[in-house]
Amino acid sequence: MDENGWADVEELLIKAKIDRDILEEVVADNDKQRFAFNDDHTKIRASQGHSLKINLDLESMKPPYILYHGTVRKFLDSIFKKGLTKGKRQYVHLSKDIETAKKVGQRRGSPVILEIDSAKMYRKGFKFFLSKNGVWLTYHVPPIYIKSA
Repeated sequence: MDENGWADVEELLIKAKIDRDILEEVVADNDKQRFAFNDDHTKIRASQGHSLKINLDLESMKPPYILYHGTVRKFLDSIFKKGLTKGKRQYVHLSKDIETAKKVGQRRGSPVILEIDSAKMYRKGFKFFLSKNGVWLTYHVPPIYIKSA
């Protein structure tokens, strides 16, 4: 993998022992579009980078006024004390709509949706990025910008 997270498709196909059609199908049919090819489909990478330190070549941009984060009740005390932190990931992941945030929260139980005042954060100088698959990314969301939806 290079510094931008791209892996050579031919090498991946050999090491994973799968054919190109299966890989193309996995990338195309993934409901969250977690993976992306480069323009000529010779390289592949995770759309958001996840826990690996890579440069996704994302430009900072103005987010929607409100973004959402799906979680579960057991994390709320920590979130309202420390904010949303990236943990082992490269970014905090935020959703543009409640429905997507709900799906994210449901992975760990009964979802709790948090509303993020991204407009105010942006005005205060926080950087936001939009991944290729539509997930909003930032480095940290302090508790003063978070409320229950």
